[in-house]
Amino acid sequence: MEHTSIKTIRDHARARGAYSHVMADRPVDKLSTLDAIAAALSFPEWFGRNLDALYDCLTDLSWLPSGEHVLIWSGSDALKAADPRAYLAIRSVLSDAERALAPGGDRADSRRLTLALSDD
Repeated sequence: MEHTSIKTIRDHARARGAYSHVMADRPVDKLSTLDAIAAALSFPEWFGRNLDALYDCLTDLSWLPSGEHVLIWSGSDALKAADPRAYLAIRSVLSDAERALAPGGDRADSRRLTLALSDD
């Protein structure tokens, strides 16, 4: 996936009517990355802070309005350098959730998830 600036990603999302959600922190471990995703997407309090719970919340998003939701992960390389296994596991869950919510996916509804990586 190509890295782009947050502003560019947000502008493209807005142009197609999508909602953008920026991970405010540049987490360097698994738990802080899960927390940053949860904060960006306003996960419910019951979020369990593990990969299974991450997938469940990402493929639900019922607390957010209908439409496409773009999760902007700024500085993902920090986690990749600090903990490559955690980075790959989280990226895998994010990719699986994108596929599940895509048209024809096994959890497709009125919401879609798109992951965008930013250099900012």
